[in-house]
Amino acid sequence: MENIEVLNAILRDGTTQSEAFSLFDKLDIVEPEEMLGMWKGEEIATGHPLEGLLTASGWYGKEFIDAEHVHPLIFKKSDGVLYTISPSFLPINLLLQSLQNIPKKILSPSMTILRPILHTSKSAARLRKVNYRGKVTSAMIYDNKGIIDVFRKVDANTLLGIMDIKDQSSDKTFFFILRKA
Repeated sequence: MENIEVLNAILRDGTTQSEAFSLFDKLDIVEPEEMLGMWKGEEIATGHPLEGLLTASGWYGKEFIDAEHVHPLIFKKSDGVLYTISPSFLPINLLLQSLQNIPKKILSPSMTILRPILHTSKSAARLRKVNYRGKVTSAMIYDNKGIIDVFRKVDANTLLGIMDIKDQSSDKTFFFILRKA
């Protein structure tokens, strides 16, 4: 089965952390220049505590302007308009600890209420190459968070990403995909 077919099956059915890493490890590296532009994101179900949070809150994806300017969190309003938020205001570790107790149905209305506080036009990450699991590939490094998103190429328009969170309370990795918008 080709990588894109495996990915589509994983997106449809979910998978284990081990199987997701198996696919990730088989994929080719991606160069920073290949990542420029707008990308639409989708979470992969592998059992990570953050699963469903981004989708429920209206996450659209990421925008890579150049190596020094990246918008890691782009959201979509109900009218279809995209906007960027600052990850600096998001308490990732608190969310990891309490997400099971937060009803996902309140996340989208909460984002609407918090949009004026969270909205930013400034970039909040940079694009660099890192060595991760034996391959040097592109990674998005958050400016003010202990988070690195590492990417591998499924095909020219699809990336598989992992979120490497420093000091997270979970032993699991958050997996997602990006498709060229």
